[in-house]
Amino acid sequence: MAKIKEVRCIRTRPNGTWVIVKIITDQPGLYGIGSASEHNHAATVATALEESLGPLLIGREASRIEDIWQCLYTSGYWRGGSILNAALGGIDMALWDIKGKEAGMPVYELLGGACRAAVPCYAHAGGRDHEALADDVQYYIDEGWPVIRCQLGGYGGGFVENALKPRNAWSAAPAFDDEAYLEAIPAMFEYLRHKLGFAPKLTHDVHEHLKPQIAVALAKRLEPYRLFFLEDALAPEQIGWYRLMRQQCTTPQAMGELFVNVNEYLPLISERLIDYVRVRVAKGGGITPCRKIAALCEFYGVQTAWQEGGDNDPVNQAAAMHLDMTSYSFGIQEENGFGAEELEAFPGHATMEGGYMYPNDQPGLGIDIDEEKAKNLLVGDQVRAFYAAEDRRADSSVVRP
Repeated sequence: MAKIKEVRCIRTRPNGTWVIVKIITDQPGLYGIGSASEHNHAATVATALEESLGPLLIGREASRIEDIWQCLYTSGYWRGGSILNAALGGIDMALWDIKGKEAGMPVYELLGGACRAAVPCYAHAGGRDHEALADDVQYYIDEGWPVIRCQLGGYGGGFVENALKPRNAWSAAPAFDDEAYLEAIPAMFEYLRHKLGFAPKLTHDVHEHLKPQIAVALAKRLEPYRLFFLEDALAPEQIGWYRLMRQQCTTPQAMGELFVNVNEYLPLISERLIDYVRVRVAKGGGITPCRKIAALCEFYGVQTAWQEGGDNDPVNQAAAMHLDMTSYSFGIQEENGFGAEELEAFPGHATMEGGYMYPNDQPGLGIDIDEEKAKNLLVGDQVRAFYAAEDRRADSSVVRP
């Protein structure tokens, strides 16, 4: 059996936020790649891989994926967290890539085989006003996307230009106002349904900005507009409010973009308080734990909607796609927006056509990395630390993302 000989990190994209793990075995030409991307802490994850987890892998049999995952998960004694999970997720994906190559099969075949022809995805539509948003939604309808996310201005609405601020306000930026958001988003969907009807399947992302009481009220007010789901209405610190939300309305709930611990999503799934779980595969710890999440969802009638978005990379997308292809509990997959040069650095990447994602029949994850092209994507003077948006309310207090 192949043994692990080397663990390397490859940072790419102009800002260096994509961290790709490459695990090289002692068998000539046999290696695997995985995504350990962490937009806000790329250097920290790379250090964890190169100086902590990577050395622990040397000499181990690459086939022992479950055992390696369990050992690495507790190797630092304290469990979980976005940094450890991202590093662990990248290693796990790379090991599944190796196993698929050894077997001569795509990963989704190793996981039980396809249970769908392709992976339906949802698009991201936005606009500064109702008319512009409706035009963008119509564009994606015409393109054949089965589900479309709708955001109004900025990241979605609720920012007030002329908010009443104290004379010593800490920010000159527009203030986030929960009540303004509560008025704006139902009005947005009323306009969209009036213009486009109820045939399009529409979602909306709150991005955890709202106070819990306002989030419950929003879900209730959106019920007449029959959303496909309402995403991240509550911050992970406030998930207990989903019980009250479920009692108040039937608006489907998607949650989990910030989840990094089983204790966050387990009660939501087992109590059927959400309809879609939104963990990012890398942040969940890789394919190994996420296939268990998918199996758990099936028993409780919950579906998966693995998180992607603009900061993610083609390798994580490929891992999510393999889970989508084989999971009966799959619901919908978030799309990514990659540039042509970015895709050229990842031969074998997933292909998108008419709102559907298609895998190839290559063994493993089916995706590789052209290290020279990946290196050329990196622009040294743009590599820096990134931080979540520092949005504030009128009194200058921080809004948690």
